[in-house]
Amino acid sequence: MRNPALRLPLLGCLALLGACAAPHKVPPPSTEIDDSVFRNDIRLLASDEFEGRKPGTRGEERTVAFLTDQFHKLGLKPAVGESYVQQVPLVEITAGNAALLSVSGRGGAQQLRYGKDMVLWTRRAVPDAALQKSELVFVGYGIVAPEYSWNDYAGIDVRGKTVLVLAGDPGYPSKDPAVFKGNAMSLYGRWDYKMEEAARHGAAGVLLIHDAALLGYEWATVANTFSGARLELPAAAERETGVDGWLTAAAGRGLFAQAGLDYVALAAAACRPAFKAVPMGLTVDADIRNSVRRFNSANIIGLLLGGERKHEYVVYSAHWDGLGRDASGAVLNGAVDDASGIAGLLVLAQSFGRMRPPPDRSIVFIAFTAGEAGLLGSRYYVENPVFPLGQTAGAINLDGLHVGGRTRDAVIYGAGNSELEDMARAAALLQGRIMLPDPHPERGFYYGSDQLSFALRGVPALYVKAGIDDAARGPQWGQAQIEEYMAHRFRQAGDRYTEDWDVRGAIEDLELYRSVGERVATTRRFPRWYPSSEFSASHVRAPPGDPVAR
Repeated sequence: MRNPALRLPLLGCLALLGACAAPHKVPPPSTEIDDSVFRNDIRLLASDEFEGRKPGTRGEERTVAFLTDQFHKLGLKPAVGESYVQQVPLVEITAGNAALLSVSGRGGAQQLRYGKDMVLWTRRAVPDAALQKSELVFVGYGIVAPEYSWNDYAGIDVRGKTVLVLAGDPGYPSKDPAVFKGNAMSLYGRWDYKMEEAARHGAAGVLLIHDAALLGYEWATVANTFSGARLELPAAAERETGVDGWLTAAAGRGLFAQAGLDYVALAAAACRPAFKAVPMGLTVDADIRNSVRRFNSANIIGLLLGGERKHEYVVYSAHWDGLGRDASGAVLNGAVDDASGIAGLLVLAQSFGRMRPPPDRSIVFIAFTAGEAGLLGSRYYVENPVFPLGQTAGAINLDGLHVGGRTRDAVIYGAGNSELEDMARAAALLQGRIMLPDPHPERGFYYGSDQLSFALRGVPALYVKAGIDDAARGPQWGQAQIEEYMAHRFRQAGDRYTEDWDVRGAIEDLELYRSVGERVATTRRFPRWYPSSEFSASHVRAPPGDPVAR
């Protein structure tokens, strides 16, 4: 019989050997933002192969195929039944370059040149649109804002007439902090609001005067954005003014000179609440011939399922579309705007997908269509939400990420709105950065990107980007880079990807976005609007027929 005492050491040795042979525990995958993947995605999306990513073209087909494939590979769940695609019905209204605009009055008629002096279109889905001897009325900023005791249409009947409108709102040019939001543009400074307001008053046409110093972008940007094919949601295409257009600053001032009116004096008067609209003694003739096409475009939506509160949501968004080609046929690649945002969306999805355990709330990733056409994809989403807006804690939008090195600062666009800004400041502080308000609030960049659609429906929405204080070269260099981009590349053929791009600043911003989103996804209560925000329940004014969701 074997000695039982010998069995204990033997069993111990076997147990030890078994433990040594056990496989090592595999660490979870890294959640760090992958800069090589980020670069590769921008390189592809901004290549000529994608033809400028215009909705309704082969560029859209390639973009949608790429993004749905990427969402699948990243493990995101389809959000629209078994599909990643939310169909967005669009109307494409294409006005030829032969659109005519002439203004008659003292001294005869003045013919304005398409693309050089003006761009002209109609937002109605009709084969042609025209103005015939339509009286021209200067309505200042074209704003009706009861909360500011402001009505530029008071005492004037503009039915059947054409209104001439200044860009922005009266706050900044008045130099009076008590007028609207002072130096910062308000919701009423948006170009699309002005056209909608004119339509509500029965105007037949709207002409906006471009102001590069105020708006921050040059005439070439306007011409590329508004000439050729224009996109609309079907409902909007039935109710808008007959003829819409932009005029260059020189052409706009020229109309005042033609009318024998003092532009400088009237523009100053328009900044005061006592301003009264001025009939200009001029008439407008316009002729536009359209082709109309209806098609469905795609919002691409993926879901990363959360944990304990998986039926509450945090949204990350960017717009996938670009402008296609310019009048010369050159591809507008849109590398910064917004291939960079879509590439950022994909690497954030990769990072969140590697978190163990997943965040408490679910994370929704949305690539919107038709952002360049007036935020149409995001407008359609908030009108037809796949995930209830009342259960959406917040939205973080990626639009035109920073090309350059790390910065000592970051900028909150539309500062003063919600507690998401507190979270962003805390995240920036941990990066060794300070968070600053928008250095050019008069330009109203918050109102030109897709987070606005969520904010208008009561969902706190954040728009943050790297500032100008480059960590290696300082703020003057950083400011010069922004000015160069806005003047020569923004919505122009120069917005191309090159291999010498420094993406360290964009990666730093993406880390900030991830930090804010993770906090929103794990805190108990939803972020709140600041009481003073124009989007808070006490201030927000829903678009006509478009009630605020919460």
